[in-house]
Amino acid sequence: MAYLVIDTSAVLAVLLNEPTRSALISATEEHGLVGAPSLPWEVGNALVAGVRRSRLSGAAVRQAWASYQSVPVRLAEIDAGHALEIAVELGLYAYDAYVLEAARAERLPLLTLDGGLARAAHRLGLRLVESEK
Repeated sequence: MAYLVIDTSAVLAVLLNEPTRSALISATEEHGLVGAPSLPWEVGNALVAGVRRSRLSGAAVRQAWASYQSVPVRLAEIDAGHALEIAVELGLYAYDAYVLEAARAERLPLLTLDGGLARAAHRLGLRLVESEK
């Protein structure tokens, strides 16, 4: 089975039924999913931020979290120090660098909807998975 690294933006788009949901599901079919070790915390933080911004209800958060827990994602082991070096070098948040380090360490392509993260991956010579929008 082929694997790919998936980031929070792609996971959230699926969980929250965003317009790109179908394309993301198609792009991940027949792939095992790998995430940065921070993925569950990032998903949880984004869901709570949705409540704080009055975009999501508590019920929507509970439903999205239950759906997230049913998705088989293996969390990668990464070198956090190397990820921090990437963050400093490219001017990124540490969480974004953890995703890039996961793709680098696992030698896997990255699936993201985050344009800045995609540009950073390109700068590092990492492969990206294209999804139809």
